[in-house]
Amino acid sequence: MTTSSEMQQARIIKELRGFIKKLLYDPSILPTALEIARRHSGEKDAAERIAEEISATTSVKIPTRESQHSPADKLFLALLKEVIEEERALY
Repeated sequence: MTTSSEMQQARIIKELRGFIKKLLYDPSILPTALEIARRHSGEKDAAERIAEEISATTSVKIPTRESQHSPADKLFLALLKEVIEEERALY
């Protein structure tokens, strides 16, 4: 029998697979998402603003409210933040 933790992991993996497929179908999503993250980095409610603009300008749909972000949404937004921070550290 599968535990709830395993079922949650399977759901997250399924969502991430769908997201990766979108990236493969439309490679312009990543540069767009990074540009949006750069603009809103450091702002109050940055994650919500980034999610809202990404949803409005790409095929990736992330709920506007941070409280509604799935684990996969949170991971994507955290990775965007990490890349922007590392990018800034280089300069």
